[in-house]
Amino acid sequence: MKRRTLTLSAAALALAPLLGHAQQGFPEKPITFIVPFAAGTATDQIARALGNSITAETKQPVVIDNKAGASGFIASQQAAKAAPDGYTVLITTNTTHAANEHLFKKLPYDPVKDFAPIAALGKGGQIMVVNPSFPAKSVAEFVALAKKEPGKYSFGSGSSSSRMAGELLQQMADIKLLHVPYKSNTLAVTDLLGGQIHMMITDAATGLPQIKGGKLRALGVSSAARSPLAPDVPTISEAGVKGYEMGYWFAAYAPAKTPPAVVKRLNELLVKAAKSESAKAAFYEPTGTEVFTTSPEELARFQTAESQKWGRIVKAAGIEAE
Repeated sequence: MKRRTLTLSAAALALAPLLGHAQQGFPEKPITFIVPFAAGTATDQIARALGNSITAETKQPVVIDNKAGASGFIASQQAAKAAPDGYTVLITTNTTHAANEHLFKKLPYDPVKDFAPIAALGKGGQIMVVNPSFPAKSVAEFVALAKKEPGKYSFGSGSSSSRMAGELLQQMADIKLLHVPYKSNTLAVTDLLGGQIHMMITDAATGLPQIKGGKLRALGVSSAARSPLAPDVPTISEAGVKGYEMGYWFAAYAPAKTPPAVVKRLNELLVKAAKSESAKAAFYEPTGTEVFTTSPEELARFQTAESQKWGRIVKAAGIEAE
């Protein structure tokens, strides 16, 4: 037993310098951020803001690779199968790592076993929007119309957060809407602008520019408190659906078996980037997203808790896995 302990200790000592070098020398070439959603979405925007900060810090380029579609399946699969060397990072949301396992009977990736958690990156609320031509000017008026004609009005979604926000609204307001899925929130907004759908609850990064431009009307925000970026817009809870609250979060993951020292280095880089003034100015402040960072271990625990929460919401909404 002593001999085995000594052998293990000797191996650990021999490995330590290599891990230390991996941490200190990383990155030595460009890093690729795989994003499960289209360019212009909130996830894309945070990836670019963090990537620019990391490039300024390390002098290495960060390449953004948008792999939109299939509820994040494409991006997640690609990231899971990438070399576990730290040069491929999945910048994602609760869609791929908390909601999908409850919305689909079979996933082409395992949100736990196939990934090494790196860090949480931020969290925030969403905004319920309609076309300005839509007759409802408040959440209460929208609910009243939907109750009068069940199933007549539709809502679009381009992410699990957006979809579940709409599903939860139906459940809590006791209304029935037609769900129209999209590959991204930006595509759903395009159809909302064109009148093909009636409503959506989207991330602030996608919705605010359209609201400020007068192209969409904001009815309420999904968070528990009003957004500092839209202080005149009430929460959905105070506007007619008491107790309503739904948010989203961003996080970074590496392929499973990525060396712990490399994961630690990525965590340091991403956390520092999230707290940088450049990222705050480019993404967090303009979108009203809260800087929310964790250690890899904390992200793993947070993900578990979030998955359980999303599972309860999906079950309560009566959604059948596809």
